[in-house]
Amino acid sequence: MGKTGNHGAHLVWDWNGTLLDDITAVIGATNAAFAEAGVAPITLERYRDLYCVPIPLFYERLMGRRPSEAEWEVMDAAFHRYYTERRSGCGLTAGVEELLRDWQLAGRSQSLLSMYGHEELVPVVRGYGIESRFLRVDGRTGPSGGSKARHMERHLAALEGADPRRTVVIGDAVDDAVAAAHVGAHAVLYTGGSHSRASLEAVGVPVVDTLADAVREALRLAS
Repeated sequence: MGKTGNHGAHLVWDWNGTLLDDITAVIGATNAAFAEAGVAPITLERYRDLYCVPIPLFYERLMGRRPSEAEWEVMDAAFHRYYTERRSGCGLTAGVEELLRDWQLAGRSQSLLSMYGHEELVPVVRGYGIESRFLRVDGRTGPSGGSKARHMERHLAALEGADPRRTVVIGDAVDDAVAAAHVGAHAVLYTGGSHSRASLEAVGVPVVDTLADAVREALRLAS
């Protein structure tokens, strides 16, 4: 359990598509899983235009019909298998190490919450050498494909002294903003991941093209 500091804003970072620059691996794994299911490949642009959670709804948008429970399980397992093969070739988003370091050195607090499975997430974050920057690193527990809102609720509850009014979620998905609103926190959305700028802007929170801009927006929102 971590304890937030007394120096203003607390950041809750997303992992995939935000701190980790893995959108190419995600598209490759998605198309490999689709090929197994006989579904046509998708471009990055179309992925970003249609992406949503729960993921079965995203697949419905792509396939023109809702996948059966059996189809979803097969496609989800295939995606994670192919993604794991590709993830090792992904690097952190440009400037991440410096942003995390400078935020910590300023006496501010930050944590990481991802919908990537918890048991897989923790060693991966540790492998990139940034685990010590966070009060907590929490991944998804339970089935994949759903929303981050309930996970965000538990994440903030585990952080001693976290004030939602001074907490800012930085992520690449509409669901990050939904999860932030669920707990009364702010959100800043980053265009380098899963969504098009247009779909992010429709949410009504700040949208930025760099994580440095996201941090600047977070300071403004939490002041």
